[in-house]
Amino acid sequence: MAEKLRDLSQPIDVTLLDATVAAFYGTGSKEERSAADQILRDLQNNPDMWLQVVHILQNSQNLNTKFFALQVLESVIKYRWNALPVEQRDGIKNYISDVIVQLSSNEVTFRQERLYVNKLNIILVQVLKHEWPARWSSFIPDLVAAAKSSETICENCMAILKLLSEEIFDFSRGEMTQQKIKELKSSLNSEFRLIHELCLYVLSATQRPELIRATMATLHAFLSWIPVGFIFESPLLETLLKFFPVAAYRNLTLQCLSEVAALQFGDFYNMQYVKMYTIFMMQLQAILPPETIPDAYANGSSEEQAFIQNLALFFTSFFKNHMRILEITPENRAALLLGLEYLIGISYVDDTEVFKVCLDYWNVFVLELFEAHNQMEPAAAVSMMGLQAQMVPGIVDGTGTAVQQRRQLYSGPLSKLRMLMICRMAKPEEVLIVEDENGNIVRETMKDNDVLVQYKIMRETLIYLSHLDHEDTEQQMLKKLSKQLNGEDWSWNNLNTLCWAIGSISGSMVEEQENRFLVMVIRDLLNLCEITKGKDNKAVIASNIMYVVGQYPRFLRAHWKFLKTVVNKLFEFMHEMHPGVQDMACDTFLKIVQKCKRKFVTQQVGENEPFVSELLSNLATTIADLEPHQIHTFYESVGHMIQAESDNAKRDEYLKRLMSLPNQKWAEIIGQASQSIDILKNQDVIRSVLNILQTNTSVASSLGPHFFPQISLIFLDMLTVYRMYSELVSSTIAEGGPFASRTSFVKLLRSVKRETLKLIETFVDKAEDLPHIGKQFVPPMMDPVLGDYARNVPDARESEVLSLFATIINKYKGEMLEDVPRIFEAVFQCTLEMITKNFEDYPEHRLKFFSLLRAIGTHCFQALIQLSSQQLKLVIDSINWAFRHTERNIAETGLSLLLEILKNFQASGFQNQFYKTYFLTIEQEIFAVLTDTFHKPGFKLHVLVLQHLFCVVWTVSPSLFGMPPQYHINIQIMLCSLEITP
Repeated sequence: MAEKLRDLSQPIDVTLLDATVAAFYGTGSKEERSAADQILRDLQNNPDMWLQVVHILQNSQNLNTKFFALQVLESVIKYRWNALPVEQRDGIKNYISDVIVQLSSNEVTFRQERLYVNKLNIILVQVLKHEWPARWSSFIPDLVAAAKSSETICENCMAILKLLSEEIFDFSRGEMTQQKIKELKSSLNSEFRLIHELCLYVLSATQRPELIRATMATLHAFLSWIPVGFIFESPLLETLLKFFPVAAYRNLTLQCLSEVAALQFGDFYNMQYVKMYTIFMMQLQAILPPETIPDAYANGSSEEQAFIQNLALFFTSFFKNHMRILEITPENRAALLLGLEYLIGISYVDDTEVFKVCLDYWNVFVLELFEAHNQMEPAAAVSMMGLQAQMVPGIVDGTGTAVQQRRQLYSGPLSKLRMLMICRMAKPEEVLIVEDENGNIVRETMKDNDVLVQYKIMRETLIYLSHLDHEDTEQQMLKKLSKQLNGEDWSWNNLNTLCWAIGSISGSMVEEQENRFLVMVIRDLLNLCEITKGKDNKAVIASNIMYVVGQYPRFLRAHWKFLKTVVNKLFEFMHEMHPGVQDMACDTFLKIVQKCKRKFVTQQVGENEPFVSELLSNLATTIADLEPHQIHTFYESVGHMIQAESDNAKRDEYLKRLMSLPNQKWAEIIGQASQSIDILKNQDVIRSVLNILQTNTSVASSLGPHFFPQISLIFLDMLTVYRMYSELVSSTIAEGGPFASRTSFVKLLRSVKRETLKLIETFVDKAEDLPHIGKQFVPPMMDPVLGDYARNVPDARESEVLSLFATIINKYKGEMLEDVPRIFEAVFQCTLEMITKNFEDYPEHRLKFFSLLRAIGTHCFQALIQLSSQQLKLVIDSINWAFRHTERNIAETGLSLLLEILKNFQASGFQNQFYKTYFLTIEQEIFAVLTDTFHKPGFKLHVLVLQHLFCVVWTVSPSLFGMPPQYHINIQIMLCSLEITP
């Protein structure tokens, strides 16, 4: 059976092919489907299979078989069309056209075979992309003539035109050359008059709903690019507005009007835009009153919801491009304000995507007003709180300046917009306590990036709104907060959004006003916490108090007693066991310390000692109820405090007191290990070691170079533990095989190794001011870390070793030159063997390996020159392998590294030998990825590498490449024609 199908020397057995396709899509055995799949793949790959397509389409009764045949034909049209003889091209073209006309001329077959006709339309458009206009110049007139012969043919012609527009204007990038796209656009523009006349004729003459909808969908695809005269100097807009009140066509009409609203042509068509907007608003009020929008969306059908979504797109497009022309006369201003009211109503709709559309516009609108306000004279801005400094023609009634009048015009919508932002404020990143789907208050387990982006935009918008009118912002927030206190508006969501909004406007008021406002807010929130019952309620209020105080560091720095009270309140929350409260308390403490750290190391008025000293005295009690990860955050916070101390002796004393608890535990473990090394194999001990190292890393990250006394204390013991755990991991994996690397015991041991490397890397990275301090830690690490990496089995090698030495080389640059051969010997060959077997294994090693190689190439290039020819070939091969990688980060790292190495060799005395060996290899590899669609993102770097290589051709002798002089001259002439010169 299979051989009979594969034999294409005679007409294919369509019945047998139908059975094979049915087997592939059927519910038979896996073996049957697999065999059918293989046969269909073989047929698809056969270059003569397309010659059977007409035979299949004429004789098959299976729709899937027809689609299979059309798929084969589509592939030929896309990739082999111009290689076919003219007779065959014309035959395909005419056959496809005839079948489409035949199927679409009869309404019954047109409806029944709609999917088949749609696929044929797509095939026809693929043909058009090759044939039209040069070899099929009569296509548009032929299509328009055919459309007038039958309403069903006309409906399908509209679908073809829509597809053609989308293929040329929306999906052409990457499919056709720019020249071809330009040619098709020009042809479509020049012949659009016929299409325009056809669309207007259909909309005025037909009563068939399907044809009207198809015509409007086609217009929608064309409106963004057609010559403007066809829109504004014809009855098109009036025709569209006549259809708007009809429910069946409302959404398509609105989509067309939105496309028109998004166009910009200067002032020439302003009156037409005003007329369109005015008529539209009159019709809209009869369809949907503004105050009913949120309920209409919540209770509406999918069509009604889509209408409100389209309404948002229309208003935002129109206001972005044409708002100014509506500010001229009182009648237009009334319509403008009504439109803004509609948009505010739409903004309350409970749909994220609709809100994003509205929010994007509100941000642009308020930013424009704020920037104009900000450019005013400072005195005028303060006295007027004005919104816009530009003159608005026509707004002159003798009561003041144009700026004041424009402020008055928008004061109502802006006030409503402030309330909208307060009521719908998104959750900030700092808030960790959320309500789950069951209505319980829990700790957030995963960040929602969409919500964080939305918060940033809303925060920015509300800050602009606050700058434009501080008083209104403050009054609305305090009024909403009082409703929380008296229970009138109490709910978790209402309190959350209000407090997130309050926190978001930090810094937008003058300091005195901000102080007064914040005191009232915190007072009311603390009162609310006192009078509200229930653990969940108190947890919500506590999270909001912590968020708000964390957002106002300026106030905290200016009021020490309040700052101390807040921090002590956070310490109380650190003993609260409700999910998320402790995490948020620790995070808020860190945020406050980062902004106010000097206050904690300075002895304040009325205090016996600096706060940091008091804190260290009570450290054990404060952290008693915290989890390990919370303790790490706490230690990082105290590290920031200590870092702010300028007295070296005091700073070292504070560090010693801070680290006394982990150091006692460390000394205890090391002491026990000296008696019996087996103690280090106990899982509880391993967890303790890991916790101690993580605590040290947290302090090192905040304390920077001043962490030196502490790391010196534990460094050698830490390397000993590292070596022992590494040997243990390696022996366990060697005995148990790859599976052993996934056991909890080995994972725990490797966590200690990774944390050791992370601690060293953190300290080296942060020791910027005192580089010599970090450099002295490198020699002791060579064997315990580098030697261990080389000796280990692949599954036991830590990728952090690569990132650690990349950090060290980036930090100490040329000083590491003597150590590079040792690093190269330890990590290069063995890592390459791990990562070059495929593109999937050891993903962390891949990127970190090439980051290390880039650090060496950038800062220790001399070491590369000193490598043997075999070693240098290994380096170049690994770079070539990197930029062939499908992972974008690795490919771009490889390309950047290659470009740096090429430039460095060009400036060295060894460029001739280098290019003689590697020029052609690199050039071939770059062309290979340049023409591979998987590597599109690296195009810019590909071109830069090629530019460098082409410039080399000008400066290097032709004999270097083994080419005749004349050939070299020809290349130079070609490069001149491309305008590529050194």
